Amino acid sequence: MSFDPRTPMAQQHDAHRARQRRDSALAISLSVLVVVGLVGFGSYMVLEKSEASEQEQAAPAADDKADDKAPSAEQGKAAGGPIEGLRTWDAKKLTRKHVTGAVAYPMKPPVGGDHNPVWMNCDGRVYKNAVPDVNAVHAMEHGAVWVTYTGKAPAADVAKLAERVGRTPYSLMSPYTDQSGTIMLTAWGNQVTVDGADDPRVDKFFSQFVQGAQTPEPGATCSGGLEAQ
Repeated sequence: MSFDPRTPMAQQHDAHRARQRRDSALAISLSVLVVVGLVGFGSYMVLEKSEASEQEQAAPAADDKADDKAPSAEQGKAAGGPIEGLRTWDAKKLTRKHVTGAVAYPMKPPVGGDHNPVWMNCDGRVYKNAVPDVNAVHAMEHGAVWVTYTGKAPAADVAKLAERVGRTPYSLMSPYTDQSGTIMLTAWGNQVTVDGADDPRVDKFFSQFVQGAQTPEPGATCSGGLEAQ
């Protein structure tokens, strides 16, 4: 048995100080744990909020992309159906050279072929006078639909088609004196004669051929070209 030279009072005092040190150490440890826990929880909440915010921002973007790819109600009308009376030419066999002179096209209006280096503006343009074939053909190379009509076309049909073209990018309209049909719609390698503005084939033709699969240069601009003379 060892002898403690300290007095009982000193022993009690030292024991009390030891307990205080232990209590302080324990309190510090608990405080550290609490702080670490709060920091960890705070970081977790920040990450959660950040992730939620990113998801909220991504959701509209995804919706926008989906909307961009989805056809409009107008474009979706019978887009996949056949077009009665449609005449087609092999788009890949239609020549596409740039020329500065006149071109003798075998059909009127032409459906493709060599053309002027400058396209006819086709961003929903309605021309009151005839436009050069060689410039209109270049517009169709960019994916435009060309609506043409003779003097026999009823004024109401002309007005309704003009309204349709005016709100449709990649389309143009002009009178054409010596075509075989009264109202004709032409795209690169494709052409149809319709009975009037309300003919269902008008919607089908626009749906299928405005920037359609036949387009040799999809995405090429329809502005910055030739204006009406």
